[in-house]
Amino acid sequence: MVRQTTGLAYLQSYEYIRDKILNGELPRGTKLVEERLAEELGVSRTPVRESIRKLEQEGLVKQKRVVNPTDMDLRNIFQVRILLEGFAARYSATYMSQAALEQLEQCIEIGHSGTTEEIMKANEEFHNIIVQTTNNPMMIDIIDRMQSIIYLFRKTVVYHKRPFLIEEHRQIFEAIQSHDGEEAERIMKKHLQADLDFCLHMLNQ
Repeated sequence: MVRQTTGLAYLQSYEYIRDKILNGELPRGTKLVEERLAEELGVSRTPVRESIRKLEQEGLVKQKRVVNPTDMDLRNIFQVRILLEGFAARYSATYMSQAALEQLEQCIEIGHSGTTEEIMKANEEFHNIIVQTTNNPMMIDIIDRMQSIIYLFRKTVVYHKRPFLIEEHRQIFEAIQSHDGEEAERIMKKHLQADLDFCLHMLNQ
């Protein structure tokens, strides 16, 4: 019971700090003070410390300060995504199950008609389904550790309605469905490069 309570305190702390960073309540460069955050949450410093450590692994925090990513930081992050998710898309064209294909198509439908929050979740699920299809634990772990910083970019492209976002998802889906791995990889890489270009444009305005 104690272990469960500790786990809940950690999860609560992690989501609280992460969300405050992602929604801008904790601006870039802000120092994270464990004592203050623990007091706000009504928990001990241990789950707060663990949460900050995870956020450092995910790239949202550096030396206990909210990151202020440079253009080069963004390019480096996307370079990893382009390489890994490009490979995942190619792999999916051969190995993705029919059930997963149907899930991908559902994500696209939500992208066209859902609320902003629903589109955010569908966008995340679309990319995760493709990565999970690789069944490569190391690849899945690398992407998982990037999820918070990826969320920040996803929020930018969804909330600011990047043109052709969902249409590109449809093209990736159709290439995977047609078992055309080369085309699936090409479109995925082009899709993520467009996300990067859009994010750089928005962040530098």
